[in-house]
Amino acid sequence: MSIPEYARVNFNTLLRAAACGDLALIKCADAMTGEPRYVLCAIALDGADHVITPFGHLTPGNPYEAYDPPRTSPDAGEPAPARE
Repeated sequence: MSIPEYARVNFNTLLRAAACGDLALIKCADAMTGEPRYVLCAIALDGADHVITPFGHLTPGNPYEAYDPPRTSPDAGEPAPARE
């Protein structure tokens, strides 16, 4: 499965922020539901202003239930085993 360029750019930004200690976990409200979300963000300065770049939120509950693995194995080109 190919990873789109925007995701690679954002991931590299996330890595640089982590290397510099410029990551924060910020409590936000979900824009659709108002539920609390804990969002992984890069923090930068623009003059005297802080710029917060959100990357994603931590999923409540079991994260293994929130996502399915890729459908094919990058090494073998065969379907990945189904999740039970």
